Amino acid sequence: MPRVSLPLSVPPALEGRDLQQAFGPQTVLRGVTLQVRPGEVVAVTGPSGSGKSTLLHLLGGLDTPQGGEVHWAGTRVDTLGTQVRAQRRAAQLGLVFQHHYLLEDLSVLDNVLIPTRLSGRGDEGRARDLLGRVGLAGREGAYPGVLSGGERQRVAVARALAAHPAAVLADEPTGSLDRANAQAVAQLLVNLAREEGAGVLLVTHDDRLTRYADRTLHLLDGQFTDEAPDFA
Repeated sequence: MPRVSLPLSVPPALEGRDLQQAFGPQTVLRGVTLQVRPGEVVAVTGPSGSGKSTLLHLLGGLDTPQGGEVHWAGTRVDTLGTQVRAQRRAAQLGLVFQHHYLLEDLSVLDNVLIPTRLSGRGDEGRARDLLGRVGLAGREGAYPGVLSGGERQRVAVARALAAHPAAVLADEPTGSLDRANAQAVAQLLVNLAREEGAGVLLVTHDDRLTRYADRTLHLLDGQFTDEAPDFA
């Protein structure tokens, strides 16, 4: 499915400008800049320790950069108070991680509804529709403990899209899945996001997933490089 084409006047769904981050003496990011436009899928690859997860946490507002700026749909994140930032994150970002982080004591449906309730826009009809589109119609009342790994990750994808996010950030979303489930989940994530016009940032060490992206950026030693990193 082709990505949504929007005028250049529409701000990026997600943007990082000159992002810098260090942990003690170790510099992890060295002035990283990127944009993800609505409907665009951008993959970030790199070996372990290259700064991929740090970059995603900064872009998601989960950590604060020591240098540079993060913008969500044109809004500079560090100008937002803590409560407003949390509300904006729930409303504007969908997050998918390698581990699904479903709440075991909530049903599949209630797990998908979490971000919509946090943003004050609970929509059970949309949650049910998304579950149907990821192949889980009829499983709304099930609990995570009875689902397979692939089914759990599909619930996580539906949850990430539940609040009509401007951008979806996926950190190694298929790392715990077998090859068949990994390909299915990646395809579902990208297709659903493109239908919604959301930008997608797919962070992965698996270069097979880059086939789903419009652009691929290679992160090495805290900077983007034109050279594809060696994953061996």
